[in-house]
Amino acid sequence: MLEVRGLVAGYGGTDVLRGIDLDVAPGEIVAVLGANGVGKTTLNRALSGLIAPRAGAIRFLDEAIGGKKPAAIVSAGLIHVPEGRRIFPNMSVRDNLVLGSYRRGKPGRLANLERIFTLFPRLRERSAQAAGTLSGGEQQMLAIGRGLMGEPKLIILDEPSLGLSPLLVEEMFTLIARIAAEGLAVMLVEQNVVQSLELASRAYVMENGRIVVAGPAAAIAADPALKHAYLGL
Repeated sequence: MLEVRGLVAGYGGTDVLRGIDLDVAPGEIVAVLGANGVGKTTLNRALSGLIAPRAGAIRFLDEAIGGKKPAAIVSAGLIHVPEGRRIFPNMSVRDNLVLGSYRRGKPGRLANLERIFTLFPRLRERSAQAAGTLSGGEQQMLAIGRGLMGEPKLIILDEPSLGLSPLLVEEMFTLIARIAAEGLAVMLVEQNVVQSLELASRAYVMENGRIVVAGPAAAIAADPALKHAYLGL
């Protein structure tokens, strides 16, 4: 579904990504792990068209998307839920969700709204409430729900557990599992190593703009040397 080969990207005169290779297959959860500053956000920005690759190739559903505009990438079905939620705080919960179908998913808007409200019952309860008055966990639900409104074929979740309490982190990972169980491919970009490895089928570990470990998530989780060397566990 997603194939990345030799991806180089960065800002100004600095390369942040230095030859990234990764794949996401239909229906799987793939975790991309690493500490702050290793290039995870730059990878997400390159995949979603917010910065242009300097070298390498990005293919989504057998089409080259490297260097395409974000709107075209969203239209193809690759949707990125960014770190920090990025909701519209003065708009209602419902209007935030509706905006998720602006580029893609308009014909199924009402059905998708009902699906999101079923998946996230608290958003139904607060549908008329200003999004900026929601709790952090509710805002993260809203950000993911807005992404799902665009009927993605692959959704990139960038640090969905960031800033949440341990109880809400558990709830968030359970919800991600439910989304994936419906057949949606998920690329989970996280610092929460333990729960990401429990949830994902495969994982990539980034360090200094490169993939340093790749393989089945269970194998990485079971290898104490890998966890100590690259994940600080």
